Amino acid sequence: MAKPELTERAAKRILALLAAEAAGAAMRVGVGGGGCSGFQYTYSVEPAPSADDVAIERDGARLVVDPVSLAYLAGARIDFVDDLMGQSFRIENPNATSSCGCGSSFSL
Repeated sequence: MAKPELTERAAKRILALLAAEAAGAAMRVGVGGGGCSGFQYTYSVEPAPSADDVAIERDGARLVVDPVSLAYLAGARIDFVDDLMGQSFRIENPNATSSCGCGSSFSL
């Protein structure tokens, strides 16, 4: 199963978010039920990731994904954008058949 990919911009933003956290902290991305399209992406800072998490690293930034969410995020590209709509992480997910207008939820 292909791990998600972090862009350079996403890695820089993760590093900035984790700068105030204790050593060993990581950003978590997950998939849960909800949103206007059926599934939604979740984000949190994990002080100590779980042993079964899959880690994705780039340029010193560490992102973790739980095994269940990994199946939904296989091959995805995680980016960070700063545009007129605001700042946010954006996920280009090849597994999604449709997504809402803001890109925070999707369906399979």
